[in-house]
Amino acid sequence: MFRFQREQTIVEVGKVKFGGQPGEFPTVLAGTIFYGGHKIVSDPHKGEFDREKAEALIKRQEELSDTTMLPHVVQVFAEAPDAMIRYIDFVTGVTDAPIIIDSTDAMTRAKGAKYVREVGLGDKSIYNSINVSLTGDEIEALRETRIPAIVLAFNPKDQASVKGRIDVLTTGAGILQDGLLKIAQEFTDKILLDVAVTALGMGTGPSEMATYVMKTRFGLPVGCGIHNAVSAWVWLKRYKKQVAEGRDAFRVCDVASAVIHIMCGGDFVLYGPIENAPYAFPLVAFTNCVVAEAVSAEAETKPVEEHPFNKLVGK
Repeated sequence: MFRFQREQTIVEVGKVKFGGQPGEFPTVLAGTIFYGGHKIVSDPHKGEFDREKAEALIKRQEELSDTTMLPHVVQVFAEAPDAMIRYIDFVTGVTDAPIIIDSTDAMTRAKGAKYVREVGLGDKSIYNSINVSLTGDEIEALRETRIPAIVLAFNPKDQASVKGRIDVLTTGAGILQDGLLKIAQEFTDKILLDVAVTALGMGTGPSEMATYVMKTRFGLPVGCGIHNAVSAWVWLKRYKKQVAEGRDAFRVCDVASAVIHIMCGGDFVLYGPIENAPYAFPLVAFTNCVVAEAVSAEAETKPVEEHPFNKLVGK
């Protein structure tokens, strides 16, 4: 529970605002759809999927966003360019929420970026991500589109420390000629930072320390997908199979990990599979209320009108 001395930049994508002081703006939540192994997808390369189930998942996230006052974003994951186009068309036809363009394939990401600009969705789309592996196709697409983007502070030479993450943003860490922030500023004026969560024992803790450091140093919105650290925790994966309550315990840890990032001052959480929305939204709303109450009393930060604290407390 604290207040940053540096002025905090507010980045607006669509109608969603990212950033600010802890307790000022509600946390933005992003659920992922069409992810690898998602059961609603029948052909990940062509982008064929169960449209009825997909719409139900998106609408459920939207309803929970309305109920809790937490802004939402749909993280659209695709394995191939054709699939990305189909997914974008579908999701943006179902909801007015911003989307995150995401893929493990650079060409697919680049295709998505160009497409949203062509169809007039560039101002409500977020590119994930600008990182040390940026390709020529991506650079071309980003220069043409100038859409909002996430900058991933992953440093392959130093994955475990706060310093490694800051170095890759500021100097390039000996991997790039310039820091990722300077590179990103060539492509967009709407930047979100991702602390690059690594596995537990390999930098999960420092990644969350980096949340505080990045907001202190750069004043930009900071987020992450901390649930990935839970998914990679070998002990918990064994525990999940060994005891009757294992699956429930795994889900609790997976969803509740978002609290850590928020308490470190984080602005947005990529909470994982969109199916977890009914668990993530109430949890994060409660956390937001606790932080807002604390800073209102002790740090002279007031939550904006559309904040869970002003809707859900005392109701």
